[in-house]
Amino acid sequence: MKKKVMVAMSGGVDSSVAAVLLRDQGYDICGATLKLFSNDDIDVCDRKRTCCSLEDVEDARRVCYKLGIEHFVFNFKDTFKEEVINKFANNYEMGNTPNPCIDCNRYIKFSKLIQRAVLMEKDYIATGHYAQIEFDKASGRYLLKKAVDLSKDQSYVLYVLTQDDLSRTLLPLGGMLKTEVRKIAEERNLINARKPDSQDICFVKDGDYGNFLENVMEVNSPKGKFIDTKGNVLGEHKGIIHYTIGQRKGLGLSLGKPAFVISKNKDKNTVTIGNEEELYTNRLIAHDVNLIAVDRIQSSMKATVKTRYSQKETPATLHQIEDGKILVEFKEKQRAVTPGQATVFYDGDIVIGGGTII
Repeated sequence: MKKKVMVAMSGGVDSSVAAVLLRDQGYDICGATLKLFSNDDIDVCDRKRTCCSLEDVEDARRVCYKLGIEHFVFNFKDTFKEEVINKFANNYEMGNTPNPCIDCNRYIKFSKLIQRAVLMEKDYIATGHYAQIEFDKASGRYLLKKAVDLSKDQSYVLYVLTQDDLSRTLLPLGGMLKTEVRKIAEERNLINARKPDSQDICFVKDGDYGNFLENVMEVNSPKGKFIDTKGNVLGEHKGIIHYTIGQRKGLGLSLGKPAFVISKNKDKNTVTIGNEEELYTNRLIAHDVNLIAVDRIQSSMKATVKTRYSQKETPATLHQIEDGKILVEFKEKQRAVTPGQATVFYDGDIVIGGGTII
């Protein structure tokens, strides 16, 4: 009997080609598009910067029709608002810089979709993410690995997947190059073969986080003081939600030398400014840790580590500390390590796990 797969279809080229490949491999597939928000509700209308517009749903539906498979649309708007948008706003208000794409993967694209697939008696879900899943007989664990196309690798945003998630997920694009995916889409005459990849955070218009938080989420972020690392007042900031660690442009300060955001303090409503050297640190602590390749880190472990999506990982030592937290000590100091962002640990191309920087 054919294995049944529910393919998450955003309307983009990657998920569409994932469906093509799985059908060609003999799976019994259907398509599922997730309705996460209404564009009008969050003041987003630019099709190039969203994955949830009406046009995207129609693109997914057209691809499913062309492939001769069923297409479903699931409304997860309430869960998305609670678990992703509200958390994004709350974290920014507290002075952190969150990554909502990771929360979306954790709470929506995998957890909720797998629940729905199980209810509909499907064996797997599949997505168009660029990463690989492999079962390791020696450890009895599913492993998450980098994609073959390292320029598109998305293992960083998938570190939150559990063993159960991985056992129920197929990632057919993990062993392919993006150019190969585009070529397949064009050869099959898919309507979205040349559709641009989505950019930035899907629910934030033009990447303007401050405007979204103030005018859509109505986050109260009053003006406060810019200070230096010794506490001297340098000027007035327009609200801590408008700044991120490492930021240089748009500060509105004239100090006669380059100045960067070093830290933010919600309780005191201050933004600390310093020089380039003060941005560097040789350690971080992560909480809310999810380990994939191992059950736990017994004492310490060598690894390479990323502290942001676009960064190349760097050598470090992981230490298990209290309450499940991980202390990361870098071989060389790292620039602009930012609370709220994810840190992900690698052993070669294998994802050990990751957590949220505190």
